[in-house]
Amino acid sequence: MSNYADYVVFADESGDHGLDGIDKGFPMFCLSFCLIKKQDYVSTVVPAFQQLKFDFWGHDGIVLHEREIRKSKGPFAVLRANPELRQHFYGRMNTLMVDAPMHISASVIRKHNLIEKYKTPWNPYEIALYFCMERLLSRLLAEKQHGKLVHVLFESRGNREDAELEIEFRRICANRNNWGYKQSDFTQIQFEPVFVSKAANATGLQLADLTARPIALHYLRPEQANRAYDLIAPKLYGVKSFP
Repeated sequence: MSNYADYVVFADESGDHGLDGIDKGFPMFCLSFCLIKKQDYVSTVVPAFQQLKFDFWGHDGIVLHEREIRKSKGPFAVLRANPELRQHFYGRMNTLMVDAPMHISASVIRKHNLIEKYKTPWNPYEIALYFCMERLLSRLLAEKQHGKLVHVLFESRGNREDAELEIEFRRICANRNNWGYKQSDFTQIQFEPVFVSKAANATGLQLADLTARPIALHYLRPEQANRAYDLIAPKLYGVKSFP
């Protein structure tokens, strides 16, 4: 247990990573990594999110899902019917995002550009994962986590998808990639992927889910007002837009 890192990482994405039938309105894929100190997570982040759920729903079984919140669906449908409650909820959510002691790295893949530039492009998820891992490694080394065991939590997408992601994750961690430019030595940290069911209601994964789309939208339409992005921008320590 003494080899566990002081930090935990939560990952989530926005957009699909397929290159067939690209959505013209959202031709992006964004992967977001939220790095949080464990002590901050248990003492600050989780209690704050649990309190929000109890205050608005009376229980903590609610899963804060960005798409459902944005579209006022599922348990968030009540927000559409009550503008005052909606305003109050968004005010509380904004405060949570500002106060959350986290560092975010992200990778935004422009799918049309990827196809135009490369005849046989890599999977957007694999590209985004490498860039996020690259920045995560740099940050952890700066935080003196050399040699420590760092868990990176992903929401489970099913046995096949989880297995494919784990293979690529471990390939990166073992320095087995063919990118053809300066290589990072990922073996300096012991990275371990963890796949968590949405039913587990993990606060960190919900936090990561709330960050991915605002980042993608900022790079898709930088001139458009983006309050959600503005709130988390100070927490960004590296975003790679590719290509």
